[in-house]
Amino acid sequence: MEWTSFAYETGPFHSISVNICNKEPSASCQITPLLRGMASRESVLVLVRSCKLTVRRGLLVFQELGLDISPEQIIELESSVFNVDFKAAAAEERLTRHDVMAHVHVLAALCPRAAPIIHLGATSCYVGDNTDLIILRDGFDVLLPKVAGCIDRLAKFADQYKSLPTLGFTHLQPAQLTTVGKRACLWLQDLLMDERAIKRAKEDLRFRGVKGTTGSQASFLQLFNGDGEKVRALDKTVTEMAGFARSYTVCGQTYTRKVDVESVSVLSSLGATAHKICSDIRLLANMKELEEPFESTQIGSSAMPYKRNPMRSERTCAIARHLMTLVNNPLHTAATQWMERTLDDSANRRITLAEAFLSADAVLLTLQNVCEGLVVYPKVIERHISQELPFMSTENVIMAMVKEGADRQAGARVKQEGLDNDLIERIKRTSYFSPILPQLDDLLDPATFVGRAPEQ
Repeated sequence: MEWTSFAYETGPFHSISVNICNKEPSASCQITPLLRGMASRESVLVLVRSCKLTVRRGLLVFQELGLDISPEQIIELESSVFNVDFKAAAAEERLTRHDVMAHVHVLAALCPRAAPIIHLGATSCYVGDNTDLIILRDGFDVLLPKVAGCIDRLAKFADQYKSLPTLGFTHLQPAQLTTVGKRACLWLQDLLMDERAIKRAKEDLRFRGVKGTTGSQASFLQLFNGDGEKVRALDKTVTEMAGFARSYTVCGQTYTRKVDVESVSVLSSLGATAHKICSDIRLLANMKELEEPFESTQIGSSAMPYKRNPMRSERTCAIARHLMTLVNNPLHTAATQWMERTLDDSANRRITLAEAFLSADAVLLTLQNVCEGLVVYPKVIERHISQELPFMSTENVIMAMVKEGADRQAGARVKQEGLDNDLIERIKRTSYFSPILPQLDDLLDPATFVGRAPEQ
């Protein structure tokens, strides 16, 4: 099969071949690395859904509403719906320079009885845009459980370590203590926002439905001899048969490309979340406080096998960075659609929408794997706290001295002498602090520095 022949089969996701419905993509037919080992098979199969079932549904409704379409014509189409001659379609397209009509001509040759009714009253966007919306919806359905899976794993991790004190960092400098679990809640909060945004984007999707060449439904009104009620019934029924509760009331030739902006925006935002989470993990791995899963047979570095590189987090960041940039494409596409539609949206969308969903899927697969196997090293965390705690404890020591009747300004000695990490030993040797020495261990307990982090 020729790859060029696949460029016009499944709406915007044209870079993916239907031959992977029954087998994995082979190395010789790879178009994007996302199809080999990064995105899930489930997401790939969604992206290769055929639009012909939508066409068939429309024809059945035409028949029900009184158009002269015979059962034999529908049966003929049904028997050939997946019998696609891609070589013939590719050859036809070289002649017609039109993707949809190339397939219409090839299908008409296979179904001579049904040839007169194929593409009846429709435009390319009736086929393409409606299919796109089905795939966007189903793509979100693939991603949402994976977002939920990451949330579930991180929630368990956060609960397990909710009371383990750790250094907080602002400006990447040691700051007031927090807990390992509370930091994970920062990640969780962002993922929950992503889940909400993706659900909202999915729920906001409508069907393009049966709108005609410029959205006026004029061709369908002509088919039904001016009967507007039948046109409305056709639009409503086709929409419901595709699994949508509503269709867009206002369309040009296409559904508004703002829909693509909203759909890709939530995925790009998810990419930002995943990048932040895995960047934090990479920084903590550098400090040896936290590690992603590392298999017993895994090699950290070809030259330095002792290294434990955070490769999964790095991969997640790499794909997430790509995902974050993709939103620029639908923004520019929406901005440059002239009047009712221009065709410069098509090629760009075929790449962008597929890459966005496949990238999001790959990010979530790797992120969940990382979250399932995070390893915490409490002793390393404790050592880092002990190195910084003397400086953080000065306020507690000052307040304890004030309670014992000392002048608060005298506490300046603590800060003036706080140049080395032997500050606590100096305090113990200084008679000035003798009133609070029995309290000193309690004052230096890391748990007293984390505020309400365990509850949060």
